[in-house]
Formats: sequence, structure tokens, C-alpha cells
Amino acid sequence: MIRTLIVDDDALTLELHRTYLERLDGFEVAGECTGARAAVTAVLDQPASRAFDLVLLDITMPDGSGIDVLRMLRARAAAVDVIAITGVRDAETVRQMVALGVFQYLVKPFPFAVFRERLDAYRDHREQARSTDGEATQSEIDALLGRTTGRITLPKGLSAASLAKVTAVLRSAGPLSSSEAADELGMSRVAVRRYLEHLASDGVISRGARYGARGRPETEYSWIRTAGDS
Repeated sequence: MIRTLIVDDDALTLELHRTYLERLDGFEVAGECTGARAAVTAVLDQPASRAFDLVLLDITMPDGSGIDVLRMLRARAAAVDVIAITGVRDAETVRQMVALGVFQYLVKPFPFAVFRERLDAYRDHREQARSTDGEATQSEIDALLGRTTGRITLPKGLSAASLAKVTAVLRSAGPLSSSEAADELGMSRVAVRRYLEHLASDGVISRGARYGARGRPETEYSWIRTAGDS
């Protein structure tokens, strides 16, 4: 579960975001604050075993700004992720928050569908970061940085985290059919085939026909080796 701290000085907004978060899989409301100083204290004083993974951070509060909160957390080397949720739209504030490493900047008001989309993107990003080890491909690096280059812009229903898993198993164990890859990953064959076809259409992997003793040939997918591959 992604332990989340919600920070907002408006009680109704705090309740709304709590309700939104409770509707999402993989997230836990682990704390709430109504001010900047309380938010800093909550993050820094939390024991490592109960540390927050994510802060949903308002910008404008009576005792300080979200920028102040994020600066203090970064100065103390707090590695917590932050999504800004605010009505502030000026470009300078956005630039400062981005420079301080905010993951998303979400402008109020917004419907639940937008909230869910942004939090799902964060969850996928977090899973991507945890599943990537060793030497990363350019696509994996872009995903870890939260970038949406053409190569990693995914069709609806596909996630960056699952794409990384399919890519990794094909690089290490390929060539594979969609059924074989699904068995390796513990995913459905239909789902894995969607990722394989996406990678093939993107030119990352190749398709080929595998002929068996009888029946129709089976499609197998192979990683396209480059000079950087071992």
C-alpha cells in the first residue's frame, strides 16, 4: 500500500480528497494535516517503518506555502514523493514546484476521473521504479523520470509498469510466444499479447512464425538486439 499524507487547510477539500483516495486500489490514507508546519513535522517525525510514500500537497496555507514545505523536506533529504493539488496556476509557482521534484501538479477543481488518472499514473511510475534494476533501457529511464516520450506513450489500458515487466522477460528469456510470456509473468495471455503487439508496432521487438509439428504456426516475439545489449 502507498502510505499517503493529505495536506489541505480546507476541511471540505480534505474530506473530498480522502474520499477520492479511499476509492483507489493500492493507496492508504495514512495521515492528514491542515497546515504547512504540521505537514513538515508529520513527514520528518514519522518513524522509518511508518514513513509516508506520497504527500498530496496544497500550495496556499495560512502558516506557509507548499513551496516552503517542499523546500524544507528536500533540505532534510526526505525522499517522499509529492503531488501538488492546488488552485494556484501562476507559471513561477509551477516552475518552483517542478524544480523541487513534484511528481504531478493538479489544479483544483477537478472530477474524480482526473484524480484517479493522475494517481494511477503515479502508482504505475512507482511500480516501474521498483521493478527496474541493472542497466535500464532509454524507455525505462524515461518512465522513471515520468516523461511521456513517443516511445512510452501507451494506448489506454496499458501501464508502464506492466510494459517494463513484459520487456524484461522478453530480453532475458526470449524469443517467446504470448502464451509462454504470460506463463513467465503470471498474467493473462490476452493482456500480454497486447503489450507484445505494442512493442512490435513500436519497433522494439520483432514478430516471427514458429512452426510446430502440426497445426497453425505460432507467433513468437524476439527482442531486437542493439549495440548496447549484453
